[in-house]
Amino acid sequence: MGPSPARAQLANNTPLAFGMNVEEASAALGTTLVYVRGRPGNEIFLALPDVKGSTLSDRRDGLYLQFRRGKLDGWKGDWGTSHPCCR
Repeated sequence: MGPSPARAQLANNTPLAFGMNVEEASAALGTTLVYVRGRPGNEIFLALPDVKGSTLSDRRDGLYLQFRRGKLDGWKGDWGTSHPCCR
């Protein structure tokens, strides 16, 4: 019998790295990438953190990923900041 789905998800510790394709970046982040704009191969995608219905934090920050020639060329955003729910 294999690991539980929760333990398997925790085991995914592949870092985001330059040169990844869209599928590899999506797997490393553990979320689906949403197309923002750009021509095929030279797109910008948005990854949103999945907080699974948490009512204790307000996560509106996304991670924008720039792909050139089908490979990850850069990203911008910060998932490390958690904002309080009530301001």
